[in-house]
Amino acid sequence: MASLATARSFLFAPGSDERKLRRALESGADAVIADLEDAVLPEAKDEARAVTAELLAGGRSDGARLVRVNAVGSAWLDADLDWLAGLPVDGVVLPKADPEGAALLAATGLRVIAIVETARGLRQAYETAATPGVEALMLGAVDLGLELGLEPRPDAQELLLARSSLVVDSAAARIRAPIDRVWVETRDLDGLAADCALARSLGLRGKACVHPDQIAVVETAFAPSAGELGRARAIVEAFERAQAEGRGAIALDGEMIDLPVVERARRLLADEKRSLLDVD
Repeated sequence: MASLATARSFLFAPGSDERKLRRALESGADAVIADLEDAVLPEAKDEARAVTAELLAGGRSDGARLVRVNAVGSAWLDADLDWLAGLPVDGVVLPKADPEGAALLAATGLRVIAIVETARGLRQAYETAATPGVEALMLGAVDLGLELGLEPRPDAQELLLARSSLVVDSAAARIRAPIDRVWVETRDLDGLAADCALARSLGLRGKACVHPDQIAVVETAFAPSAGELGRARAIVEAFERAQAEGRGAIALDGEMIDLPVVERARRLLADEKRSLLDVD
């Protein structure tokens, strides 16, 4: 099973829709999120819990099994938390996250993925990330954009601050890199690939998905390429040779190699090794 620390694809499916949730569990996503919140009507919350419990107990999945509960302060959260006790889940996804809500869910003993989708949540993202039990931050761009009055741009620069803030806050709290927003245009896989490439360049290391067809694009986009891995190996090997020979400064193909470059190469190789071998 993919570890939450290295997972790249996080596939949402409505907890009330048996067909979609079953398909998600069989999709090969690194993590499947059974959604009890936005995807479920108020009158269908009980049904969603029943369907989700049945599929989580009997369905097969190679990915981590997560549940997005209803927001703190909603009429349904207490029932969600009572229902979660004893279920075979690997973590819980918290909407509209803030430090208080993250602490409340972490007290269940489950690992928490915290969705940052409010202005207050963005301002307090470091405190949320530093809450014991929080595994990762996820960008909820739709709700955040609505609250902030953002207007979508072809280059997605309206999200630059939010994306970069989550990267900094996650690193400062010493948790895994954040998970990027959902790409809502499910048929535009080229656009998805470009959005993943931008997010990866900013330091994010995974993406929320809403359709199984998005998984392969996300996995490819966030995985190191063969060229990147080859370059990383060459950098580490050149550096280690230089150390053995007592040389402090080295160059590789005309590029000066210093310690930050070597450390980045080592992290790239380590991340790839964990994604191949890690078992949750």
